[in-house]
Amino acid sequence: MMSPDSSPFSTMSAGALAGYKVIDLTRVLGGPYCTMILADHGAEVIKVEPPQGDETRDWGPPFNDEGESAYYQGVNRNKRSIGLDLSSEAGKAVLGKLLEDADVLIENFKPGTLEKWGLGYKDVLAERFPRLVHCRVTGFGADGPLGGFPGYDAVIQAMSGMMSVNGSPESGPVRVGTPMVDMGTGLNAAIAILMALLERGKSGKGQFLDITLYDSAVALLHPQGNNYLMSGKPPVITGNAHPNVYPYDVFPTKDKDLFLAVGNNGQFKRLADAIEAPELADDPRFKDNADRSSNRDALKALLAEKLAQYECEPLALGLLQKGVPAGPVNTIPDVMEHPHTIFRQMRVGAEDGYGALGVQAKLSRTPGGARSAPPKFGSATRAVLAEAGISADEIETLINDGVALVDRRK
Repeated sequence: MMSPDSSPFSTMSAGALAGYKVIDLTRVLGGPYCTMILADHGAEVIKVEPPQGDETRDWGPPFNDEGESAYYQGVNRNKRSIGLDLSSEAGKAVLGKLLEDADVLIENFKPGTLEKWGLGYKDVLAERFPRLVHCRVTGFGADGPLGGFPGYDAVIQAMSGMMSVNGSPESGPVRVGTPMVDMGTGLNAAIAILMALLERGKSGKGQFLDITLYDSAVALLHPQGNNYLMSGKPPVITGNAHPNVYPYDVFPTKDKDLFLAVGNNGQFKRLADAIEAPELADDPRFKDNADRSSNRDALKALLAEKLAQYECEPLALGLLQKGVPAGPVNTIPDVMEHPHTIFRQMRVGAEDGYGALGVQAKLSRTPGGARSAPPKFGSATRAVLAEAGISADEIETLINDGVALVDRRK
């Protein structure tokens, strides 16, 4: 078991994706989150940054002692960084060299950017690199009524309807606090890349992957979107309560809020017995989920009265032991210090000040992990270019000309 203060850079497997090379032209969150997942599991990820660098390096506070933001640090470990000016012909030529032995190219430029640079997938990359998997992450895609427009997590939350079902009747629509659209898009991109690589193993051919924030957000509208498609009734804001299931809501206890997620009659009976209110399970208003959901106001009041007599943590643990889904409404510090978070290695830290969330996918034979801290800008520029077959003199010329960079351009 890893303690929160032990090094995450311990000996581990090479990873399930060892041997795959990813050229990462993405910035900010969705793309970098995708490529961190690939890098956590052994892929070689070369982070190609524009001359000014990934702007999230400046998205703080907080910053570490070297001026790197927690935002950047959180999604860029296990990568190597090079600075490259892709607006120049020499920069495009260097990118071409990097792609010669790459398996994946991922980028989140505005649609049409690579085409404008003479590096479009259909016309150039697919012919020149037939085994290349090219993943493009955009806001809305290249065509359609919204095609080509830029996309940002909060804006897509609003436009996709996600905000309309988050919040309470009192608050009105509320943005989801974590950037679910960006990170969900990153997960979708990672899944799509893995599917394409798996298929390439059979066909020998790469392909183009069109991943958008808008599609990802709409796909997350379950169950409200499907409820609407079946009933024709617009979903309403229900606060913390589930629109289809009850009790699936927050309840106050003596000291802390408790969340109950009771999905069937057996769980409801065990809940009623545990809080010494067995009569609730026999009440015809609460016979099954449809009844409980229809009579949720009455049930909520009765449960709130009973639950207010208990302390949250022991009650939640006792309910879990009885097979009733329940948990305290924790803060981020609560979670980061929780023994189970540490046991599951979902918090990693090191003496050099690097600390971040852990690797969520646990593989038994080929586990992933945090092998290296997020890279400094351009820290691997010379090494990566040399590995691509560019001579030392040519590398220095590229750096002197501002095509390749080892320091951020101000």
